[in-house]
Amino acid sequence: MATAPKFDDQIRTIDPDEERAFMDAIDRWLEREVIPVIQHHDHNDIWPEKLVEQMSEMGLFGATIGQEYGGLGLPATTYAKIVMRISSYWMAITGIFNSHLIMAAAVERFGTPEQKAKWLPKFASGEIRGGLALTEPNAGTDLQAIRTTAVRDGDHYVINGTKTWISNALNGSCFALLVKTDPAAEPRYKGMSLFIADKRDGFTTGKKFDKLGYKSIDSAELIFDNYRIPADQLIGGVEGQGFFQATGGLELGRINVAARGVGLAEGSLRLATEYAQQRETMGKPIAQHQAIQLKLGEMVTRARAARLLTLDASEAYDRGERCDKEAGIAKYFASEAAVENSQEAMRIYGGYSYSKEYDIERYYRDSMLMCIGEGTNEMQRIIIARQHIKENPI
Repeated sequence: MATAPKFDDQIRTIDPDEERAFMDAIDRWLEREVIPVIQHHDHNDIWPEKLVEQMSEMGLFGATIGQEYGGLGLPATTYAKIVMRISSYWMAITGIFNSHLIMAAAVERFGTPEQKAKWLPKFASGEIRGGLALTEPNAGTDLQAIRTTAVRDGDHYVINGTKTWISNALNGSCFALLVKTDPAAEPRYKGMSLFIADKRDGFTTGKKFDKLGYKSIDSAELIFDNYRIPADQLIGGVEGQGFFQATGGLELGRINVAARGVGLAEGSLRLATEYAQQRETMGKPIAQHQAIQLKLGEMVTRARAARLLTLDASEAYDRGERCDKEAGIAKYFASEAAVENSQEAMRIYGGYSYSKEYDIERYYRDSMLMCIGEGTNEMQRIIIARQHIKENPI
């Protein structure tokens, strides 16, 4: 079980020795508990209950939650390195605690003192686990187009609507839920609010989606039918702040997706490098053929650049700076690096890459999601460009 490292009171930092010890614990866990069961869980799309409990014991559900609330209080840089390492073997399980931590970040950054005291310790311990409920059937990237509504009724709100593609939908018990409290508001973002929505009467889960990749983590619909929720579960206690609360949490989410992309890119490189030195053609390992060396050289460069961009965004987040541009750059580049490296690794493996006996096919299946999740890469490029123009007026 991991122990909480010591941090500076103002800016989160970690002693390098403490970080190495934590990463060593992650490596031992991966070797002993995770790697032996990946194929069984992934091929059969089985929820990894035992691993989830182990992640809870290691403190991963409280990784970025402040120590005053029972979390580890890790800097985003250390958190990103953990996600990179785990994702280089199995990306899907990082989504189980990432979605949860975005929910926790919204409460920690924008919640009332009472909300923080009530919810964050339970989030940190893993007693309550959940995620982020933003996407709707007709509203993905355009969050302002959501239709789920919350109407005040005395000391409660009554919520109606449907969310879709929600991670941890079946096995989670609480979600940061984005709704319209004033559907007529203009501009539209002023009518949006974010709630701490725990499962109770009126809150049901729809069908689980059968996905190409990202197996073993449930993605499903959340359905709200006259769901009554106490008014004190409105994050921050003031209506109309939900859009900024939700998008603020996406900075950490995009850093996580970038870190997952790094892990997939590095894992694909590792597998391709090993295979290229084992497989022989024309009397020598294919790693000695120039065509394969050209591929490996590009893969090494992409993986390294993705890592550095992700750490750059993480450092900005740790300094408390606005980092939507940096997080967008990292997410865009690292996710594309994951796709490109996994594809090149498939080519290096040749026909064997199509066999589920080899892990590389999973990296290929999982990588494309990184280009879509937490805002499409098309949207990331628009965000990057707009920020760049704003910073460089003529």
